[in-house]
Amino acid sequence: MAGLWQQLSSLRQGRALAFLHFVCLLYPPSGALPWDTKASQSPMEGFEVVKGNFSRTFLHVGYHKIAEIPAGARNINIQETIKSRNYLALQTQTGVSIINGNWVIDRPGTFTAVGTQLMYRRPNEIRSRNGESITAPGPLTEGLQVYTVDPSHPGEKVHQGDNANNDITIKPNHVASDPSANSDSRITFTWTKTGHTECSTTCGTGSRQALWECVEKDSQETVPADLCDPALEPTNREEECNSQPCPAYWDVGEWSECSRRCGPGAQHRQVICRQVTHVHANETESSVTVAPELCGSSDKPVTKSTCQLKICSQWEIRSEWSPCSVPCGVGQRSREVVCLSNQGDVEEDEECNMNLKPDTLQNCDMGACARSWFTSLWSQQCSAECGRGNRTRTAVCLMDHVTDLPLDSCEGERPPEVTFCDSGPCQNRLEWYTGPWGQCSAECGNGTQTRSVACIFNNNGQMEVVDESKCSSLHQPITAQTCRLKPCGVQWYVTDWSACSRSCNGGYRVREVRCLADNIAPSELCDPSLIPESREECNKQPCVAEINPSCSDQYHNCMVVVQARLCIYHYYKNVCCASCSRAQKTYPKAFQKNHIRR
Repeated sequence: MAGLWQQLSSLRQGRALAFLHFVCLLYPPSGALPWDTKASQSPMEGFEVVKGNFSRTFLHVGYHKIAEIPAGARNINIQETIKSRNYLALQTQTGVSIINGNWVIDRPGTFTAVGTQLMYRRPNEIRSRNGESITAPGPLTEGLQVYTVDPSHPGEKVHQGDNANNDITIKPNHVASDPSANSDSRITFTWTKTGHTECSTTCGTGSRQALWECVEKDSQETVPADLCDPALEPTNREEECNSQPCPAYWDVGEWSECSRRCGPGAQHRQVICRQVTHVHANETESSVTVAPELCGSSDKPVTKSTCQLKICSQWEIRSEWSPCSVPCGVGQRSREVVCLSNQGDVEEDEECNMNLKPDTLQNCDMGACARSWFTSLWSQQCSAECGRGNRTRTAVCLMDHVTDLPLDSCEGERPPEVTFCDSGPCQNRLEWYTGPWGQCSAECGNGTQTRSVACIFNNNGQMEVVDESKCSSLHQPITAQTCRLKPCGVQWYVTDWSACSRSCNGGYRVREVRCLADNIAPSELCDPSLIPESREECNKQPCVAEINPSCSDQYHNCMVVVQARLCIYHYYKNVCCASCSRAQKTYPKAFQKNHIRR
């Protein structure tokens, strides 16, 4: 309670709002008790229902007296209809506190006093919107006083204000006159529909919440909800409303991009006639597409519009044609053409219409050229380091600086391409002598050509062939090189034959055959009629019995050993003696050749 007291002490004095509903059964003013047989023959005769509401918009801090309940009252129900920061309190007419007295807030529960059990309820302040309540079946043996308290400041003097203006009204509601009436008759309460919330939409089937209140069954007056049975409270409070169709409307989509990046273009959008069929509680809608006539074709929004993002850029010729690229014959000339924006800035060519771009290159004919010999410069070094050598140059026949004509098309003699040079006397000099290259080994494709070299001793032109070891300190010229006379085109290529599948009684051997181009790429252009065989029969001779019974195969797959050419090894020759022997008799040269390779 210390923590609760500190929390209550932190509240300031100010405005408070109290709404209380009060109901009970009172005995007649004469004071006759229901068990007093002298006063009345009927236990219920003279009883009356007393009820009323208390509301005051401003309460000072302290205890405020609401009403007095006399002794003998039954079916007492005090309900705070709106949750507030105030607390209900009870004390006897003699001043004894029963609930929430002496500035102490009690826990909710059952309190036994004045001849009955008083049930004090205070709903959870977070999950419930209901206020406090005090109920008792009665009858009371002593009168009670009802207070509401705002204990904002502990220690303040309890305000004992009278109840002259508490708006409590006592209305005689019913007097039991039936002598057979049971003294335990109680007021009954029921749930009744009082209305509904506003519909979520004006058309197209929306939803609304039905409003239910707890009322006294006889008078139909609203009472606190706690008086009605919560198990009987209606749960299906949502209902459909305004189910008539909504007017059709034009659903207009977004405009598409302009059809042109510059200049006048067009853009489109989609326009569909729709009608809302249902409006959901989460404010979303369901709609369907309907005939355009329902939306009014004359009011249909336009679906096509003109657009222009910017003014198109234009081509501009910046220079005159350049001189022709050749002094004679056919050449080319050029000029500068740029794409300019409407503000004069040079932009990428794609910003202008490429179909309208002026030519930037043009052929030009400077007339026929004479067919003349053209020569390169002589080489700088002599071909011999000493003695007599030569220098070279290249001569070509040209007509227009571009075309290389046949050498016999030019007039006059062909300029010499070799001239002699002397690098001084050769004295006691060792040098390699190279002979001419031989013919290429292949008529087409890649081949090889060779030449002979010799170590010679040169002494002032007197040359003598000596042992090659004497020229070992000199760089020896190559004696072989690849050559290629012409492309072979596509042709068939084959691998070596595999080993025969059998050593006798007829087997077969295979090889791969492929069609390859000059660059060794697979091709399908070879002549199919010239394709080499990829399989042939072999070892057709009959098998003969083994002469040596100790030479036999110890494994069933010895033919694999033969095909893999492993018989040259001692181990395989022993474990596959029969197969290796037959194979060696069949291919003696092949065995010898394989042995040399390995």
